[in-house]
Parts: sequence; structure tokens; C-alpha cells
Amino acid sequence: MKITFLGATRTVTGSNFLVEAAGKKFLVDCGMYQGKITEELENSDPFAFNVNEIDFMLLTHAHIDHSGRIPKLYNEGFRGKIYATKATCDLCEIMLPDSGHIQEIEIGWKNKKRMRECLDPLPPLYTAEEAYKCLEIFSPVQYDDIVEIDDNISVRFNDAGHMLGSSIIEIWATENGKTTKAVFTGDLGNNDLPLLDSPTMISNADYLIMESTYGNRLHVKNDEKAKMFLDIVSETLDNGGRVIIPSFAVGRTQEILYELDKLKDDLGKNDPEFARKYEKIMNVPVYVDSPLAISATEVFKKNTELFEDEIQEKIKRGDNPLEFAGLQFTQTADESKALNEDFRPSIILSASGMCDVGRIKHHLKHNLWNPNSTILFVGYQAPGTLGRSIVEGAEKVKIFGEEIAVNARIEYIEGYSGHADQTWLLNFVYSFTNPPKHIFLVHGEPTGQDVLKQKIEETSECSVTIPEFGETYDLVGNEPVLLSETKEVREYKKEFKRLDLIERIESLKEDISDFENVIMMKKIETKDGDLKSLEDRVKEIQKQIQNLIK
Repeated sequence: MKITFLGATRTVTGSNFLVEAAGKKFLVDCGMYQGKITEELENSDPFAFNVNEIDFMLLTHAHIDHSGRIPKLYNEGFRGKIYATKATCDLCEIMLPDSGHIQEIEIGWKNKKRMRECLDPLPPLYTAEEAYKCLEIFSPVQYDDIVEIDDNISVRFNDAGHMLGSSIIEIWATENGKTTKAVFTGDLGNNDLPLLDSPTMISNADYLIMESTYGNRLHVKNDEKAKMFLDIVSETLDNGGRVIIPSFAVGRTQEILYELDKLKDDLGKNDPEFARKYEKIMNVPVYVDSPLAISATEVFKKNTELFEDEIQEKIKRGDNPLEFAGLQFTQTADESKALNEDFRPSIILSASGMCDVGRIKHHLKHNLWNPNSTILFVGYQAPGTLGRSIVEGAEKVKIFGEEIAVNARIEYIEGYSGHADQTWLLNFVYSFTNPPKHIFLVHGEPTGQDVLKQKIEETSECSVTIPEFGETYDLVGNEPVLLSETKEVREYKKEFKRLDLIERIESLKEDISDFENVIMMKKIETKDGDLKSLEDRVKEIQKQIQNLIK
């Protein structure tokens, strides 16, 4: 068995792995890059493999950073089966066309700019219609069933507890009379996520390919996050402000709705201060302003057999935790705009969770400047995203080309993350009866991965590799063997370097713009000597740029 790492290497998005085993080539995930300019540009690049040689695909879950390039794969000729759980298939039916719609809108904006520059228009990565077409090759499977791909390859999907339908995938491949077992975790769930069961513990594996998003961090405990949520929201409402929650349309939105419904049970009914805060929250409207989140909530309602037993019993009694008084769904763009014309205190959940696309950007534009409002983050923010900039303390951000001051209260409750923290990632490793011979860490930022690697090697007998993009490992013996790169991977890496230069140039443009603003603001105070010095430096930069162009 060989694995080539073609995404989510030293980064958190773009999951894509090529597996070669028992005479077959197949993919595990085919996700989009999100966040950094260079990574997003990679989405439209040719795949680093021959699409016509891929026999089938295994999809861990529906999140776009794991599924988002499937329509592109289909457009380029792939017609093999995509195996995924029923809930994942249901969610992809709404998420992939929504992603296609976003591609069309974003390329439309870019093409308007290109038109003004007399450049030819670019096509979208794929359209909503093309995304609908690729759904025909999805093949739903059930948790715990062993699926025989052929005589030599079988797989099993286990509940990963990360989102509805998410899976840990076990793969058995027999070659030359020897069976090798590899386990792909996909994204492992936070052990105390509302609604969903905890991740399945796997008893044995030869090789483990494991996510590491929170490899160096711990989440707040469930009871603490409930209290934090209540305090933050009630204090904001007391100040007459609005609580804006950038929320991933699938998973996090439904969990927040559940949390709002469940607060009274978590914190008890005998605390007068709690009663006041809870009543405050229940007396303001709660808006879910995302068509995708609304559709996803309906998918959740149709797959309640995947919820925890306690919640299933509650639903049978007629008490659906995804429905409560004051909850309102806004479908149309006009309904969404109306929210920003109503200045009464309210709670607004809107996608996207990292603030890069969708209606959330409009809500941020109308609330970030207001010191009475709160922007409450409840999920991971990838580097390069608007959400990451706000969380890391940016004083100003650009939204739709306009500079917005960040005066609102900024809060981040990591306990709502759908990803396991360091403790539960380690517990997953420790849970193996027969530990893996080797572990590959993917889907994480370098700092977190390095810390987790050290922890695993210090506290277990497992050796760990953090693969780089394009590396292929032959899984033989106790230690995998690193093979030479393919021609396709080498070409892909050249293109990545070109894109990295583009991102640096874009960053320089922003720096020059900031520099210009500084000069303009200090025009009265600046002395003649200072001006001469600045002029000399600008001329030097001009010369360097001219030399580069030559």
C-alpha cells in the first residue's frame, strides 16, 4: 500500500490523499483549500494525479475542505463510485451546489474587474448545476457495515463524532497474501459535542492518518462553555447590542441552536441571576441567516437516528431541540438585509464560519464598528481568513473594499469546536488495543503538529511523521519508506511557488497602501529631512521592482 499526501499537509484545508493498493488507485477526500490566497488559487490547478486512473473514492464527511473539489473531479472525467455515509450524501446534495453558487458569484466579481482591465473572463471552478450532476456517483453506506470494494479491498465507516455523518474510515488491502490496514480519521469530533455521539474508538491498525487541528490546545469543558455563552450573550443584550455568531452552516449552527434550547437544563432553575439571563436571551429573536444552514437543519431533522440516545428520546416526546420560541429563519436576501436595518437587540447566526463569504460579511460590516455589539466565534479560523484576522486582534479590516474599525467585543469559545483537542487526540491514539506501527499527522498547522508529534512519541510507542505536500510513502514493515516524487507532483509544486509569489506581491500591495496612508496622515508633522529620507527609500524600492520586471 502506498499513500501520497496531496492536501491538508502542514495546513488545515484541502484534504486529499491518493492510495494505491491491490492494483487499485483511489482517493480519500477531495477537498477545497480555504483561507490563504495561494491555497485558494490551487483549487483551480490540475490535480497532481491522472483523474482517469482513479478507480473510486472514499469521503470522510461533507465539509467543503474535504468534499469541495469533487465537482471538479467529475468535470474532468471521474465516474467511479464515491462511498460515503447516507447523511454525508444528504448534506453534499445541498453543500456542493451551494459551493458552486459561491464559485459563480465570486468569479463574477473578479470578471467585472478583469473586464475593466481589458482581460478575458475566467470560468468558475464549477457551477451549481455541475455540482448537482456529480451527485449521481455518490454511493451511500451505513456506519459499521464492511463494504467489499473487490476481493482484495474492503472498508468500514465508523462514527467520527465531528458532524452529522462524519466518518473514521478503516481500509483493509490484501497484496501478495498479506493484509495491511490503514485508518483515516477524517476530522475527529470533540468528545462532548452536543447532539452527536463521541468518536468511535478503533482497536487496531497498521498505519494511522490522523487530523491534528488542535494538536497544541485544550478546549473549555462543556459546563464552562455553556456559562460563558450565557454570560457573553446576556451582557451584550443588556448593553442594547447584537450578538453576531459567524457559524459554519452545517454542524456548528445546529449545535448552537441546541445549546440555546438546553441552557436551562445545564445550569439549573434555582439561580435567580441565571433565570434573569436566560429570560433575557429567550425574549429576543434568534435569527438563522443562511439558506444553507436552514437546509442543513432539515437534513439533521431527517437523520435523528444519528443523535445521542437521550436526544432521540426527547424528540420522540415532541421536544425537538432544533426548534424553540423566538427562533426565526431568514431565507431571502431582502430578509437578511432587513436584519441590519433593525437595531433592536438580537442574536444572529450566519455563515460562513470563517467570515470569508456569505451573508456574515454584511452583518460584520454593520456591527464590527459598534462597541455595544459582540462578535462571538465558535469554530476554527484558518490562517488568511477574515475571521482569523478579527480573532487575532486586528484594529481594522476591509469588507467589500471598505475599511471597518473593530470596536465590537470579540469573543472566541473554543469549546464549541467540532474538532478534538489535544487531550482527545491523544486518547484516540491510546485507545488502540494494538497500536499502529506508524502515525501520519495531517490537517493541522505546523506549530500544533510539532507539539502533538512530540507528545505522542513521548507517551506512546508510536513513531510519527508529518508529511509534506506530494510525498509518497510505501507502507512496508514497521517504518514507511519515502519514495521519489512523481512528475505530476513536481509540476504542482512549481505552480505552488508561483502562487506563493503572487500572494507575497498582494501582501506588498497592502503594505504600500498602508504606507501611503501613513504619509498622508503625517503630512503636516513630517520634516523636510524625513521627507527626503522617505523619498530615497521609495526610489530604491522602485528600482528593485523595475529590476525584477526586467
